[in-house]
Amino acid sequence: MVTCRFVPPYLLERLAAMHPDDHIGGCCRGTLVQDTELRQRRESSPGAAPGLAPAAVFDGPFAVHSADNGTSLPGRLVRAATDDPTGDAAVDEAHAGVEASLAMFADVFGRTSYDDAGAPVVATVHYGRNYDNAFWDGRQLVFGDGDGRVFTRFTKPVDVLGHEFTHAVTERTAGLVYQGQSGALNESVSDVFASCLKQRLLGHTADQADWLIGEGIFLPPVRGRALRSMAEPGTAYDDPVLGRDPQVGSMADYIETTQDNGGVHLNSGIPNRAYHLAAVALGGNAWEGVGRIWYTALTSGLGPDTGFAQFAAATVAAAEDVSSEARAAVADAWAEVGLAVPAGGAPVPAGSGPAPVGSAGSGTGELVVVTRSGGIVGRVQQAEVRLGDDPRTADLERLLARIDLTSLTASRPQPDRYVYTFEVGDRQVVLGEQDLTPDLAELAHLLLD
Repeated sequence: MVTCRFVPPYLLERLAAMHPDDHIGGCCRGTLVQDTELRQRRESSPGAAPGLAPAAVFDGPFAVHSADNGTSLPGRLVRAATDDPTGDAAVDEAHAGVEASLAMFADVFGRTSYDDAGAPVVATVHYGRNYDNAFWDGRQLVFGDGDGRVFTRFTKPVDVLGHEFTHAVTERTAGLVYQGQSGALNESVSDVFASCLKQRLLGHTADQADWLIGEGIFLPPVRGRALRSMAEPGTAYDDPVLGRDPQVGSMADYIETTQDNGGVHLNSGIPNRAYHLAAVALGGNAWEGVGRIWYTALTSGLGPDTGFAQFAAATVAAAEDVSSEARAAVADAWAEVGLAVPAGGAPVPAGSGPAPVGSAGSGTGELVVVTRSGGIVGRVQQAEVRLGDDPRTADLERLLARIDLTSLTASRPQPDRYVYTFEVGDRQVVLGEQDLTPDLAELAHLLLD
């Protein structure tokens, strides 16, 4: 089971750090605390979505619940699939978005729900208080209302729903591992079908579309059009608080890093741009053209460790079954981002190595460094202290004395979750957010927050 969050924790933490004493910072810190509680519930009940109750049973293909600004899931049933609008914007937007996602996958791709077996979709709105995020937890979709200052409600951009819904589809098809290039593809695929959903609802052709993901999620005066641009990766926002969009759009700029699960959010701009280029070249409705080609590739039996090269070859093969024009458009798009697919061959990818995992310990005078990366955008936050020179030394030494890294077992990385690197002297350990012990979580917050 994976947990897929729309806004990366690093972005929330940057906002909290920039606003230590006001409403925005308080909302972001509250969201991060609620995310930690979700992780703890998940770990105490392996294989189950946190807080999922029997009340989630309902008739019909989907239903919308309200958490009433609490954190118990799924919450109170407020609108079933066949019910009339409620007048609650979040409820009605979630209803419309889930209904449209199911309709698109059924009508365009012949898929019945995310599992292709008609699984009912559970959605919950009004999650938490001022909650700045949305996620798929392996069993249901969850949406916060935003803080009203930086983020609006997360049901407002329909591609937020499409992005999270598609993580569930990917989980049940190629099962792309959330690391390196396969992880970047996992993120990109969610953006691809989120854009298909948005364009289909608006009736936009590839030439008319804005190719933005999360457009409208920011409130004034944030300097940003959206969270990502598929047409121009790296240009979606440039804000004093948020920083600058770090995505890349070419293999020439491929980022080799151990952070962000190997740069899954940074490098997803490369396949995103390839998809955009192919869609514009083919013209017409992207969901009916290149969208079907991408879906065929996703469901063609690819392995969980598929990289850019294999996926590019799979899309070219799928396009070849459509027409020579389609094959040329898709092959040219990949070549434009630095992955040429020769006839009968496959491109050579720029690989991303696994994050190194080591061990850590403590020692007076040693340098302690904590780095947090990942989240839906893939930004990085880092802090360091020198033991003995910092007023937090006593607390740090207390924590480090209790941390037994040899007892930790890392699990597979999860979409849109943090990766932490802990360094003490010349020793290092890299762990996913879901693998942190309470002491490691406290250590991270002590330095980073």
